[in-house]
Amino acid sequence: MEYRNLGRSGLKTPVLSFGTGTFGGRGPLFSAWGRTDGAEARRMIDLCLEAGVNLFDTADVYSDGASEEALGAAIKGRRHEVLISTKTGLPMGDGPNDAGTALERLPRAVEASLRRLGTDYIDILQLHAFDAAAPVEEVLYGLDLLVRAGKVRYVGVSNFSGWQLMKSLAAAERHGWPRYVANQTYYSLVGRDYEWELMPLGLDQGVGALVWSPLGWGRLTGKLRRGQPLPALSRLHDTAQWGPPVPDERLFNVVDALDAVAAEAGRTIPQVAIAWLLSRPTVSSVIIGARTEAQLRDNLGAVGWSLTPDQIARLDRASDVMPAYPYYPYRTQEAFARLNPPIVG
Repeated sequence: MEYRNLGRSGLKTPVLSFGTGTFGGRGPLFSAWGRTDGAEARRMIDLCLEAGVNLFDTADVYSDGASEEALGAAIKGRRHEVLISTKTGLPMGDGPNDAGTALERLPRAVEASLRRLGTDYIDILQLHAFDAAAPVEEVLYGLDLLVRAGKVRYVGVSNFSGWQLMKSLAAAERHGWPRYVANQTYYSLVGRDYEWELMPLGLDQGVGALVWSPLGWGRLTGKLRRGQPLPALSRLHDTAQWGPPVPDERLFNVVDALDAVAAEAGRTIPQVAIAWLLSRPTVSSVIIGARTEAQLRDNLGAVGWSLTPDQIARLDRASDVMPAYPYYPYRTQEAFARLNPPIVG
């Protein structure tokens, strides 16, 4: 297993981490993701640790806390062997202060996660969404208190826009509060919007990407094929409405390119899709998920080898889209491009 520093921090994380959204299985979305619990969850953790994957990602909102509970039970007795990443900020109740990251809620949310996880500290705490109602200074002050108390070690964000993240980083630097070192972001061969603004920001500010849904919300498993119906057992029947949309023609162009590269490399389509992400700038770790041991073992096979420059270029071309304004002039007009050369892996 390869390890990389998480952004501009001293924390070394494995290039593959394990997402436990499949743990717990409560609610319409998360029950469709998976229902892993008990001995099965512990077995998944065992397989990850054997492969050198020691970073496990969860969130309080996953299965209404059941994911954190299952993860905590699965790592009991070996907390020192693992890194725990969890998230908070999305609604955990109907009350006016049951959502967000204001100073009134943030400590309560972290204490609740600590209880469910069965630990006294969180390695990486990420804000699950930007809280427009809470001043960034209030949020960062709350995080500073948690870090000083030893309950949180590193902080990050998820699903922030570029201006939201940059405003927060500037405030943290101004006041001497903890800087965000992680950005848990959606990024895949069929979802490259991260490259337009958040990747350049990450490079400039030392924020590492923890990539979620590297297989494009389950579309890059190799099971979706041009001219064929959605497989009967696909979770997309139940979860597509919550995921990022992808036009069919673009999806199948990417799948065709993945097919060709996978055949050349002697790898599976998911392994190639993950390996492409690991070649990209700012990516500290790719969060893999699995409902079965076979899926987990296949995803773990994405490391220990590399795509060739030609294979990366072909995947780039097949998945490329023209960005929205104000980004497209830097792609289409030489005068703009001279000022901002493209970022390449």
